[in-house]
Amino acid sequence: MSVPRLLLALDLALGIQALPALAQPSPPLRVTTDGPAYCRELAARLAALPATPIQRQLAAEGLALCDAGHVRTGIAKLRRALRAAQHRPG
Repeated sequence: MSVPRLLLALDLALGIQALPALAQPSPPLRVTTDGPAYCRELAARLAALPATPIQRQLAAEGLALCDAGHVRTGIAKLRRALRAAQHRPG
């Protein structure tokens, strides 16, 4: 029996609250949809950061893909550019 199932069985059998004690606090979830508005949001977040010309080019390619209807691929490029700009050594 796996550990989560064992804990659930103990919880049910003994009436203890074992599972909530094991839960780790998690950051708030941010729900997004793969759409042109999310592309613009990512581009705006990137515009607020110092970025290299290569990162700006990657973002421009991402926006162009979004505009052409290739939203998921565009979002992937925008996210890559954003990650690179956020982790830029300074």
